[in-house]
Amino acid sequence: MKAEVCKADPSKEYVTEERCFILEVANDDGDAAVSIARARVAPGVATEFHKLLDIEERYAIVAGEGVVEIGDLAPTKVVPGDVVRIPAGIRQRITNSGTTDLVFFCVCTPRFRAESYVLVKE
Repeated sequence: MKAEVCKADPSKEYVTEERCFILEVANDDGDAAVSIARARVAPGVATEFHKLLDIEERYAIVAGEGVVEIGDLAPTKVVPGDVVRIPAGIRQRITNSGTTDLVFFCVCTPRFRAESYVLVKE
């Protein structure tokens, strides 16, 4: 890894199949150990249940409020300042239960790869 500043480019935000807006902030060969993306979920929207194979993920909530569902844990309300830890291969989804965008950073180790994403049918 080299010393550098990764600049977020809002024009590169995209929407996923699961109705979550993603802005990759740092996900490249410059640091294979970790990736960081900003996620944004609109009010009333729930992402699809999914899991990441061989990738551990953390959500750092920065704005809004929601309910996260992870594996067998009871649905849990999350607010700014909360961190959600999601082991690799565990079913997960998040719902925006508020009236403004739910915004959080997704920190993945090792870095996120599209081929590790698996949609989980209910």
